[in-house]
Amino acid sequence: MTSVQTHHGDHAHHPAGVMRWVTTTNHKDIGTLYLWFSFAMFIVGGIMALVIRAELFQPGMQIVQPEFFNQMTTLHGLIMVFGAIMPAFVGFANWQIPMMIGAADMAFPRMNNWSFWLLPAAAVLLVSSMFVPGGAAGTGWTLYAPLTVQMGPGMDLTIFAVHILGMSSILGSINIITTVLNLRAPGMSLMRMPMFCWTWLITAYLLIAVMPVLAGAVTMTLTDRHFGTSFFSAAGGGDPVLYQHIFWFFGHPEVYIIAIPAFGVISQVIPAFARKPLFGYGSMVYATASIAILSFIVWAHHMYTVGMPITGQLYFMYATMLIAVPTGVKVFNWVATMWRGSLSFETPMLFALGFLFLFTLGGFSGLILSLTAVDVQVHDTYYVVAHFHYVMVAGALFAAFAGVYFWLPKWTGRMYDERLGKAHFWLTLVFFNMTFFVQHFLGLAGMPRRIPDYALQFTEFNQISSIGAFGFGLSQLLFLYVVLKTIRSGDRAAQRPWEGADSLEWTHLPTPAPYHSFETPPLVK
Repeated sequence: MTSVQTHHGDHAHHPAGVMRWVTTTNHKDIGTLYLWFSFAMFIVGGIMALVIRAELFQPGMQIVQPEFFNQMTTLHGLIMVFGAIMPAFVGFANWQIPMMIGAADMAFPRMNNWSFWLLPAAAVLLVSSMFVPGGAAGTGWTLYAPLTVQMGPGMDLTIFAVHILGMSSILGSINIITTVLNLRAPGMSLMRMPMFCWTWLITAYLLIAVMPVLAGAVTMTLTDRHFGTSFFSAAGGGDPVLYQHIFWFFGHPEVYIIAIPAFGVISQVIPAFARKPLFGYGSMVYATASIAILSFIVWAHHMYTVGMPITGQLYFMYATMLIAVPTGVKVFNWVATMWRGSLSFETPMLFALGFLFLFTLGGFSGLILSLTAVDVQVHDTYYVVAHFHYVMVAGALFAAFAGVYFWLPKWTGRMYDERLGKAHFWLTLVFFNMTFFVQHFLGLAGMPRRIPDYALQFTEFNQISSIGAFGFGLSQLLFLYVVLKTIRSGDRAAQRPWEGADSLEWTHLPTPAPYHSFETPPLVK
């Protein structure tokens, strides 16, 4: 063995080229792989969304067949949730957590490599389901029974893909939990960790709790399809509503699995550009944990229309409204962090503020949907689509953009073009609202979701939405250009990049007089 090392030097241990990326166990390399994979899936899922919006530009059937339209809605949802947003935040976790807690790497570097390489396999299965007889599962991303039992072989590929995606998530979560609990630098107690590490620790526990539930749901679907069971078939004594209970017991925490790491990114970005520590760190930790716990007990608010007893509806309504409380605490703390800070508005801060405004709006529409009487009216309409995208796109995606711009100087050693970054932000913000804000009106007027055709009165809002969607999609090509330009030819980043640029002024300002609102005024003699 020693002779091999002498002759080949480093090459015995450090493969070059493609093999470096295939075999890497370095947390930074794996974080980079996750981020590029998620962007590729973001483009694929985005193209599917544009097929949907192109078909909906006018009433009547223009471009695709209804079956293909349904396949697009299914794959767009699955690819965006499991292929784009979740891997992006796992990429952040891989890059940042070891550095933030002072660890050399993740706890299980080789398992880390494996949990990434499961993802491309799952993505290939998902996308190839379009090309088998009968096409992909045209069931919507929720894969509702009994429709799933009658689908062609594309459904089996989808089930297999979901299993592999779940494996990847569970392995990644075990790795993150072990790393955070065991590899912190001496003196870094849990309550001294950066907020981003806390949000990922909580998210990892959520993933381990709910991924097996999803695996159970799709496995039961598989046995209903091929092995003569009747879990979800009323004819054999089963119940399609059982599927909904199992799916949403996974599905509601899943929404927070996506949102909570986004909260972590925002909790790093806002203090940096307000030049102040995060307001109410302890309350942020407890609010995040309580959001995670509450997310397990509200699942049936997705199911108000299945005919559950009125007491059940009341319980799920009140429990759902309760989640607004810790979420409100977080929003308050972010605003309080900026209060009297020395703010500067570079691209990461702009995306963080966009997140704050629009995520709060999405939260309000969620609070409206928690009211049973309202939800029964707008259930399965575009109002729900609008709400969901305000939380997922303006929430998670804006936070992901904030994180990329914020940490890109650290990852690459180069600064991105601030002018282009701001252009990307404004284009994204305008086109996002153009796409999804009008969908609230469509939903309130009664336009159902997941249909390829619609009545004439919905035409104008659909046209605005479709134009916005194409603008939004094209704006993301600018983002790709900004990142590639940074990697190839960006200016060298300063040692502490966010103290340079527009933010130099604040260091030379006179220190304001100490302000203590709790000081009592001196007594008048």
